[in-house]
Amino acid sequence: MIFTKEIIKAQFIKRPNRFQAYVKIGEDEVMVHVPNTGRCKEILVEGCTVILRYEPGENRKTKYDLIAAYKNDKLINIDSQVPNKVIDEALKNKKIENLRSYNVIEREKTYGNSRFDFRLTDDKGKQYFLEVKGATLEESGVVMFPDAPTERGRKHIMELVDAKNNNNGAGVLFLIQMDNVKYFTPNNEKDPEFSKALKYAAEHGVEVMAYSCEVDENSITLKNKISIIL
Repeated sequence: MIFTKEIIKAQFIKRPNRFQAYVKIGEDEVMVHVPNTGRCKEILVEGCTVILRYEPGENRKTKYDLIAAYKNDKLINIDSQVPNKVIDEALKNKKIENLRSYNVIEREKTYGNSRFDFRLTDDKGKQYFLEVKGATLEESGVVMFPDAPTERGRKHIMELVDAKNNNNGAGVLFLIQMDNVKYFTPNNEKDPEFSKALKYAAEHGVEVMAYSCEVDENSITLKNKISIIL
């Protein structure tokens, strides 16, 4: 996935709330939009280099979205709209090995009380519900999800179990928005209920997948399948 809009670098100053941050562009302090409601405290550290995407608009308060940041030498994409776009591209290009048989790809489809990111259908009419979770929390090469409690996330996982029990395919894919990581694991410390639900789902036939991304300042692309420790 190549970013078609203008991309510039800036220096991170502070993030007073979930949606806004202040950065330094040249000598100017500028307010920007943060398209991620997660905490990202270990990424958005004062003085770090961040990547901005130019997003002009009459109804916008800011001209830029803060889409990525350098954590030491590692570039991490934090745009919460990116994971579904990356996976959509990967599904169409048959890059996810166990989902290659599905040729019909639909976005944002309802099942039960949840709306899943994808509904896939193969040539025989078999359906597969896929939920995508963007993962940005990394410590010493270990990636975890979530970075804060998510009741909505746990609900999605249990709905996937229900979909599987009703003769559908079902899976959750954690898109790691960075490269060069060791493995993925649920964040039991931050959200033990989500971790418990994910383990339960895996034991009941829901596929749990994790993929890293090749990330640079102008693009992000699905890269490697990553080991999972539940």
